[in-house]
Amino acid sequence: MRKIFAVILMVSLIMPVTIFSQDTEEPDMPVFCQEYLGQISFVKGRVVQLAEAFPQEKYTWRPAEGIRSVSEVYLHTAGANYMSIQVSGFELPAGVDLESDREAWEKTTTNKTEIISSLNQSFDALSEMVKKVGEEDLNKIVKVFGMEMSQRNFMITMLGHIHEHLGQSIAYARMNGVVPPWSAPPPPPSNLKMEQ
Repeated sequence: MRKIFAVILMVSLIMPVTIFSQDTEEPDMPVFCQEYLGQISFVKGRVVQLAEAFPQEKYTWRPAEGIRSVSEVYLHTAGANYMSIQVSGFELPAGVDLESDREAWEKTTTNKTEIISSLNQSFDALSEMVKKVGEEDLNKIVKVFGMEMSQRNFMITMLGHIHEHLGQSIAYARMNGVVPPWSAPPPPPSNLKMEQ
């Protein structure tokens, strides 16, 4: 059973990257960036699906005092996407200001529609940035979190960060009786006859 689960998990993680790379392969784009775009597309889909599944009244829910609420986790994720662009040396989209207090950013709204829009815009902006990253850019050194690392390493770190908050959102969903859409059981086939 464990082997079957491991195979299913690996296929579900690799398949989006393979499909994306085959459909959008650009000769000048580093393979790393092509695969990274596939990962971004995959995790964006999961994060946004979950944000859509959460009812508006649960967006202010938090597991304990001092812990990010549902809305704050999603806004934190959007802010981190923009931070990735800024640290990488690319221009932020018009109207995005990361110089203000990060905690204030995460509390700008609890409106579900606005938050989903913010998530989509941030993931789209991040994807556009990745399309501009060349092979030489991947090896340049960036300074972040009080450390120096390659652009490639930073991108991997931030991808892990997005997945971390996706996992947090899944836990929040389960605690609130929200089933992640991709794990919901499929409806029974409509052509089956009910037994008498």
